[in-house]
Amino acid sequence: MSSPASTPNGLHFVTETPVAGLAVAERRVAHPEATLICVHGGLDRGGSFARLARRVEDFDVVTYDRRGYQGSRDLQPLSVDAHVGDLVALARRERERGPVIIFGHSYGGVVALAAALAEPSLVEMVVVYEAPLPWVLRRDGTHAPIGDDPEAEAERFFRRIVSDGAWARLSESEKDSRRRDGPALISDLSSLRSGALALDIAGLVVPTTYVYGDERDPEFYGSLCDELRRINPTIQSRELHNAGHGAHLSIPDQLANLIDSLWNQTCASA
Repeated sequence: MSSPASTPNGLHFVTETPVAGLAVAERRVAHPEATLICVHGGLDRGGSFARLARRVEDFDVVTYDRRGYQGSRDLQPLSVDAHVGDLVALARRERERGPVIIFGHSYGGVVALAAALAEPSLVEMVVVYEAPLPWVLRRDGTHAPIGDDPEAEAERFFRRIVSDGAWARLSESEKDSRRRDGPALISDLSSLRSGALALDIAGLVVPTTYVYGDERDPEFYGSLCDELRRINPTIQSRELHNAGHGAHLSIPDQLANLIDSLWNQTCASA
């Protein structure tokens, strides 16, 4: 396993993990009501949840680099099933401490939903943010072919999802690190575009909320949530204000407050 370059502020990497080679970081509080496991999206890493973790007062926070990314880059195979297995292993470990909440950002939301379907008894609540669910409703502009050069695809993806300016501000070592995550990114994108991935949303029994921001095609996400509720009326949705795709980075306070509110609602109705 390649070691993370630094410890994100507010998160501490641990040496004992339920999956050998999985880079796991955590932030523990004195009297946690639950553990919040955060699952990152494509071309991201667990450390991006540090801002959110510092604002969560009532939950332990556990996050990790998904296999193929950053500190977990050497883990194979790269597949949805393998990602789900890693998350289930983490949830099973945390379930020994108490209730488990899973927050999945973007593709991490797909992994979160799949884990909740695979092992519903391990999870009390799922929150996903702008997770791509093309088998439910496909978003325009997501049909572009995936390139066969992983490094070039990683740079192209970063520039499109974040910005050209943000890419230019990265150091050369940071750019190289992102490019080296290209194979994992291609695996994520291919699983969505192949048509083989179609989770059984109707069979989801864990309380679930789909969250999206108002800055990145809220009309599409509103329609997606309508379709999700048609398939499974128990699914809730929330729209966050002044929120883009990277809400855990740009508005961590608002996101932390939402997760806390949803947890209190779930506890009250339990």
